[in-house]
Amino acid sequence: MTVTAKIDVKNQDISESIRKLLEDILKTEIIQAILVSQHLPMKKMVMPTLVTDPDHLDGIDPLAPAFPVNAATIAARLTRKPIGEKIAAVLRPCEIRAFIELVKLNQAKRGNIILISVDCPGAFQNKDYLKFAGQNPKEATLRFYKKVMDGNAVEVEGVELATACKACEYPVSENADIQIGLYGMKTDESILVKAQTEAGDHILKQINLSATNEPAARQTAINSLITKRSSFRDEMFLKTTETTNSLEKISSFFASCVNCYNCRVACPVCYCKECVFVTDAFNHDSFQYISWAKKKGIIKMPTDTLFYHLTRLTHMSTACVGCGQCSNACPNDIPIMELFRTIAHVTQKAFDYQAGKSIEQKPPLSIFCKDEFQEVVGIND
Repeated sequence: MTVTAKIDVKNQDISESIRKLLEDILKTEIIQAILVSQHLPMKKMVMPTLVTDPDHLDGIDPLAPAFPVNAATIAARLTRKPIGEKIAAVLRPCEIRAFIELVKLNQAKRGNIILISVDCPGAFQNKDYLKFAGQNPKEATLRFYKKVMDGNAVEVEGVELATACKACEYPVSENADIQIGLYGMKTDESILVKAQTEAGDHILKQINLSATNEPAARQTAINSLITKRSSFRDEMFLKTTETTNSLEKISSFFASCVNCYNCRVACPVCYCKECVFVTDAFNHDSFQYISWAKKKGIIKMPTDTLFYHLTRLTHMSTACVGCGQCSNACPNDIPIMELFRTIAHVTQKAFDYQAGKSIEQKPPLSIFCKDEFQEVVGIND
């Protein structure tokens, strides 16, 4: 039987309750390190940290509405090769889905990592978080969390959640070994801790926890949030489709792109070691630009911006998890996530596939399916 337990919350400080749980996990003989978001002294930002000493968990804040990097890439880096030790990683649901995709793409290993997920209330864009956090970021996290749990799932104190979060229909991870549950709980009293795999069960059985039953209100709260977010997502799809449904419109959509490639670097599932767009293939000779300009009388500089994004859409639409890091990284605030999620939704639906949902489900185009797209290939028995 898997462990379902509760952790008491004292002084309404959920972060402290989670910190104590992680401390207990790190003190077991099973886990040697924990990857978890923590406040750093530089600009009060929250960044992933790898902790081996329980005394260095004091600054953790996994509920902070900050999402500067999709830590799936870090978890993949830590597990790609055998390290002889087991680590735990506290990740958002979208980070776990990205990690699952990286496992299926042979960029990470699942066996030597314990995935821990906290119900995700969402996050702000980086610049918005720094304004919101002010001089007391931990206190700001408690304000944020209370507002979200009170039902304000779109904006807090005039600051809107990132669009990716408002459109995310996966607030709870299905692939975590250990799930820390908040929705549907009386979080001023206790939070839920639940093992979802045998590995997670083994960890929690090493810790002295109070057994409990998952309240019926939890699934009701989760379903309500998913309904709201799915509605926002579908409206976003319609709006984005209308904004980009012609060559002229999509060219306008990416008009301010400067080819910084930040979106590629920030994307957790864009894993190629060398991108074709940073090779000599796109290091054009000087005369080529003049030649192109002469044909039309004018060309946008830098060139190849639309080609770059269309190529990424082609490569990534089957693996996109909608985390929004592409938009978060864009210096010119191009709503890249909206377009990628819109295209990914169509692509993944066509293949009956959901990126990161199941480690057993093979990625599209990686296996041959005889009866797939009969209306296209025209193969008859």
